[in-house]
Amino acid sequence: KSANLVGTADSQGRTNLAIMSSAVHLGSSPPLLALIIRPGGEERHTLDNILSTGCYSINHVTAEIVEPAHQSAARYDRGTSEFEATGLTPLWREDFAAPLVAEAGIKLGMSLREHQELSINSTHLVIGEVVRAEIPTGAILDNGAIDLVHAGTVALSGLDSYYKPVAFKRMAYAKPDLPPRIL
Repeated sequence: KSANLVGTADSQGRTNLAIMSSAVHLGSSPPLLALIIRPGGEERHTLDNILSTGCYSINHVTAEIVEPAHQSAARYDRGTSEFEATGLTPLWREDFAAPLVAEAGIKLGMSLREHQELSINSTHLVIGEVVRAEIPTGAILDNGAIDLVHAGTVALSGLDSYYKPVAFKRMAYAKPDLPPRIL
């Protein structure tokens, strides 16, 4: 799973940053990604900010920022910005109300489309539409796919194990009348 930093701001403009590995692709038209935000009786600053502003960012973690990205998981009080606490830089765009992460590889601006608290375990499903995308030069392949290795995206397993992905094969679109084909 890709390691992502979710950037938000509250209605007063105070920034928040949280590492998550639960981003899931839900569709391309419109471009939708879902996050699962774990349950808990304590405050969820990221979730509160998303629900109150409808705007957030998903930023891919690279190897160079694993340590500060990991530190964003600490339970800082609401008055402490994880950007300031970790040394990461909020990147503001004139037409977007949530901070991106300047040091991140891929930066996605998201608009909240749907939120559900799941009754099975009280986790929160947050569905957002990608409304802006900043992709490193050279990371978009000829077919429009994104080369995550070129973008420097790292993977996260569990709460603390980070990995560098390695591309080893591209396959053609599967069709019932054709055998698997390597591109």
